[in-house]
Amino acid sequence: MLTIDLPIFPVLTTERLVLRELRPSDAEQVLAMRSDPEVMQHVNRPLAHTTDDALALIELINSRGAAGESVQWAITVKERDSFIGLIGFWRIVKEHHLAELGYTLARECWGKGYASEAIAATLEFGFGTLGFHRVEAITRPRNTASVRALVKNGFVQDGHFEEDIFWNGEFHDSLHFGRLAR
Repeated sequence: MLTIDLPIFPVLTTERLVLRELRPSDAEQVLAMRSDPEVMQHVNRPLAHTTDDALALIELINSRGAAGESVQWAITVKERDSFIGLIGFWRIVKEHHLAELGYTLARECWGKGYASEAIAATLEFGFGTLGFHRVEAITRPRNTASVRALVKNGFVQDGHFEEDIFWNGEFHDSLHFGRLAR
């Protein structure tokens, strides 16, 4: 079985980004992103309404990471060290060497290639350091930017599930993607 033991939180860097541990000081930016209905339209989680909501999310992410249940990073732009999004392996199935990748970017950062760049760094760490055999990602068919970022990073669509997600009073389709370590 896979073991996730990260006594020091890993910082990942790319050409333009630094992926680092979430901090309580990120709460205002987390709130801005998680309270934006356009950002959250493809995320099956409630909108954040207060700074306390954002702080609770940061605490949850960090506590799950400390317990070896997930690994999630704040996405920041190198020169500014300001929060622009989240990325990480929010669900890890240790006995199968499998993880599910999830990510969200603040709307003002869309269309700049940041998601794809962060995905590449995260996958390299997941396959190379953590020893995952497979990484999965789920998105909605209308989230074409997410689909493009996944395909660009070597994911293959495994399935299109019709109306398999019930969220906010309606059913939604989902696209399931996977990528193997090889």
